[in-house]
Amino acid sequence: MAGHSKWANIKHRKGRQDAKKAKIFARIIKELTIAARDGGDDPTGNPALRLAIQKAKAANLAKDTMERAINKGAGGEGAELQEVTYEGYGPNGIAVFVECTTDNINRTVANVRAAFTKYNGNLGTNGSLSFLFDRKGVFVFPLGEWDEEELMLELIDAGAEEMETNEGLFTLYTSFEDFGKMQKKLEDLEIEVENAELQRIPHDYTQLEIEDAKKVMKLIEALEDVDDSQAVYHNMEMSEELLAALDEE
Repeated sequence: MAGHSKWANIKHRKGRQDAKKAKIFARIIKELTIAARDGGDDPTGNPALRLAIQKAKAANLAKDTMERAINKGAGGEGAELQEVTYEGYGPNGIAVFVECTTDNINRTVANVRAAFTKYNGNLGTNGSLSFLFDRKGVFVFPLGEWDEEELMLELIDAGAEEMETNEGLFTLYTSFEDFGKMQKKLEDLEIEVENAELQRIPHDYTQLEIEDAKKVMKLIEALEDVDDSQAVYHNMEMSEELLAALDEE
């Protein structure tokens, strides 16, 4: 149903993340702690914790590490952690949205601003770019034995807004409000999801020349490397040509 495949953006980011296990573990531990702190340690009634546990399992985070993070949050620890966002522009006017979890906002904003400055970007004020992105639930899983049309009908009833098949993977998008409902629906259908996240999806994508796009990617990668960074979103089109060029580096 979707035209341009948004999965290309997610796929590239996931590829970089897989190469940085220690940083990914740290991010997931924060997610587990905050989810348990805010919604309790029972994943049955805590969709955020269910999602964090799913991510932890997908990343092969040790079970005892996962349990410690959950117990820490449920026990009232982790109160100093805050979720903050930053917005700005990269080279060639590419919109960039950064999500962070931090126990020291001054440190985090300084590191985020330094990355923007170093790679010719500009950190803006909060809310300045929100209108360019929608917060969506994104689920990715193999189609398996399912008939595609039959599955689409099942998922539309649960709030699926867009669906597409790409390289054997089925990707669907829901509104932010329907994320938990879709999560439950896929569990009921016994569909094992490879990737489930709340993403900030841009309304439109900007295509750049390869060399210009590489300059933007230097900023994106620097922001992803900020210790408190949880996710970085942008509206640059990740064409197959660009992905191939990045893979060569």
